Amino acid sequence: MSPVIKKKGEKFTLPSKYLLFILTIICSIMLVVTYVTDIFDKPLGYAVNYIIVPYQKGISAIGSRLSAKKDELVMIADLIEENEALKAKVNELEDENTRLMQDKYELNNLRTLFELDAAYEGYRKTGARVIYHDASNWFSNFIINKGSNDGIELNMNVVAGNGLVGYVSMVGPDWARVTSIISDNTNVSGTVLYSSENLIVSGSLELINSGYISYSQLLDSKETVGEGDKVVTSNISDKYLPGILIGYIQTIENDANNLTKSGLLIPAVNFENIEEVLVILDQKKNITDKDIEDAQKLE
Repeated sequence: MSPVIKKKGEKFTLPSKYLLFILTIICSIMLVVTYVTDIFDKPLGYAVNYIIVPYQKGISAIGSRLSAKKDELVMIADLIEENEALKAKVNELEDENTRLMQDKYELNNLRTLFELDAAYEGYRKTGARVIYHDASNWFSNFIINKGSNDGIELNMNVVAGNGLVGYVSMVGPDWARVTSIISDNTNVSGTVLYSSENLIVSGSLELINSGYISYSQLLDSKETVGEGDKVVTSNISDKYLPGILIGYIQTIENDANNLTKSGLLIPAVNFENIEEVLVILDQKKNITDKDIEDAQKLE
């Protein structure tokens, strides 16, 4: 019986050797037809044009986008790194600029103190830094970082800027309190430098808000004192050494007694901002009652 004959009730099956033979024949025919004709070129070209080419273009576009995105991410990462480096450099330059500005400011302060030291070269002095001042905007009372261990004593004169600041009113081992000439109820015996006329300079925290300190009891019968004249500490001051600049005469007014004059001074020191001072270690030698008695015995 033939192996391809279908019995009743059985499914039709083709033996594998026949199937292989048929496929071989078909492939051979297609090879011959393809070789001698172009029957398959057009359908294959259509398939390539409408299926493979668009697919290939899509894959290429996606690849290009991914490559561009990768380059963009790399660029962003490089920019972020560069930005962080620039920020660090800016911070470094800002810190350096701050240090240079601070050095310049301190240099100017030291130059001012040097010039002040030269102006009063006849006195022994020591420099000190202000470490505290009272709650007001003005340096009426403040603390410096030197005391008795550094040779500081009560009533020693303190100078800064262009002239007199005040005197040492309290002393500790490594600190001292300075009371300035702008403090209320503080009086300084002064003299007009060019005319040698004496006067009294009085402190006032209310008046210093306008930038002035006051003076009184000026005897100027010859009308020799004028605006802008320098006022310095006098020889008869009880605690201040002579010749220290106090300020400049701003106004002159006749008193009610028509004998004396009073007015305003512009202080030689900026009492709104004091950072470094010079303490004069030499003190005013006052004449005591015993000195007067000894002088009388010599007569």
